[in-house]
Amino acid sequence: MSELNEYQLQRRHKLEKLRNLGIDPYPAEMWDVNAYSADILKNYNPEENNFQEVTMAGRIMSLQPKGKVCFMKIKDDQGRLQLYISRDMLCPDEDKSFFDNVVLHLLDIGDIIGVKGEIFVTRTGETTLKVKELKVLSKALNPLPVVKEKDGEIFDAFTDPELRFRMRYVDLIVNPHVKETFIKRTKVVQSLRNTFNNNGYLEVETPVLQAIHGGAAARPFMTHHNALDMPLFLRIANELYLKRLIVGGFDGVYEFSKNFRNEGIDRTHNPEFTGLEIYVAYKDYNWMMDYTEIMLENVANDVNGSTDVKVGDTIINFARPYKRLTMFDAIREHTGFDVSAMDEEQLRATCKTLGIHVENSMGKGKLVDEIFSEKCEKHCIQPTFITDYPIEMSPLTKKHRSKEGLVERFELYINGKEIANAYSELNDPIDQRERFEEQITLAGRGDDEAMPLDEDFLRALEYGMPPTAGLGVGIDRLCMLITNQASIQEVLFFPQMRPEAAQSKA
Repeated sequence: MSELNEYQLQRRHKLEKLRNLGIDPYPAEMWDVNAYSADILKNYNPEENNFQEVTMAGRIMSLQPKGKVCFMKIKDDQGRLQLYISRDMLCPDEDKSFFDNVVLHLLDIGDIIGVKGEIFVTRTGETTLKVKELKVLSKALNPLPVVKEKDGEIFDAFTDPELRFRMRYVDLIVNPHVKETFIKRTKVVQSLRNTFNNNGYLEVETPVLQAIHGGAAARPFMTHHNALDMPLFLRIANELYLKRLIVGGFDGVYEFSKNFRNEGIDRTHNPEFTGLEIYVAYKDYNWMMDYTEIMLENVANDVNGSTDVKVGDTIINFARPYKRLTMFDAIREHTGFDVSAMDEEQLRATCKTLGIHVENSMGKGKLVDEIFSEKCEKHCIQPTFITDYPIEMSPLTKKHRSKEGLVERFELYINGKEIANAYSELNDPIDQRERFEEQITLAGRGDDEAMPLDEDFLRALEYGMPPTAGLGVGIDRLCMLITNQASIQEVLFFPQMRPEAAQSKA
């Protein structure tokens, strides 16, 4: 433990004084809450004289002793409520020591208390709990950041992003809007789940530890299983396992999965992230585009009550239908180059002309992807489906039924970022093996994101997989849009951080 500061020492002294008075600062017995601040503030009616036997619990957020009375504000699960504590009401007997010693001198902002009493309205018009009983439930040994309030608005409470993300528990206490962001995140997942369940699709779970890191182009985290003496990987995607379930006879399966990719951290990337993948038999990518529109329109309405969602200074409209544009048409529109018939060398020359840096390990697919990423993504502000990708970019996707050299794939871009990725799934086991072998060739050229060959998945395909549409959605990025956040760290309770010792102390 680092050296204690003055305020921490003071609180530890108060802790000992409580114990010396016979008060357990961390009692074990239950405190049965029967009312919450938001419900009281909304529904208290002086004429009905309701809320007269209230039991609440919460954290002290302000404390103002005034002689024989004390005003506090406590924060519970739903908001804040004022308390009025009178010396004579709290201590009706001759012994007033609990008020004089504990309430006035040993309680601090941040402490958690339980209170019982009745609701009334003060002369200034504030709905308030008149406290008849008070119990210390948890003594806070670290002081909260200084919270400034003006006209009922809280500001300058705890704004340093480094500290906020590292100490999310403090962030949630002093910044009410943060909690609202995560409540909305839960509503996003609930909305998606409801849409899938209403269509009869089954929620499933697949392995996090995998012997082969398949299903996406990404660098994995690697570990070792001691008992089996074998390497294992944290999954980068759950695609290949979900398609095994389609082979097994399920017509629709989905999973919200924690995925892990050994990549950098920035405003849209975290090494641990939440993905949604859904697979539906006897469908194709055209059907999945329509279904994605329904799914996201539902999310916007369920979470924000409107299909119009404010993102930065832009209003994103999630109402159907969404714009649809092929990848080659998008590149032609934003660069003036038709890359549809270019070979690898021509693509490299085009990248050079456009000022795009590329690596020697990149094949045709990645070169096209770099051009699109650098020159086109940022223009896709309103929801836009980019369709029909080069076959080299999509080793798990069915060949296009009418366009040679392309596959039936789309990605959904909103506000300049990829939100979803979908295929008509490749179900030809011979074609799939050839695609995996092409990936092995790319890996030999130094592409550390190339997919490995998964023999068991190929064996599953050889038993027959029906035509299938598959979709993957980045839940974190979707939540950024729905909650109007510019950084992925704002929608993750505990984003990945550098070790604290390596950071300068605030």
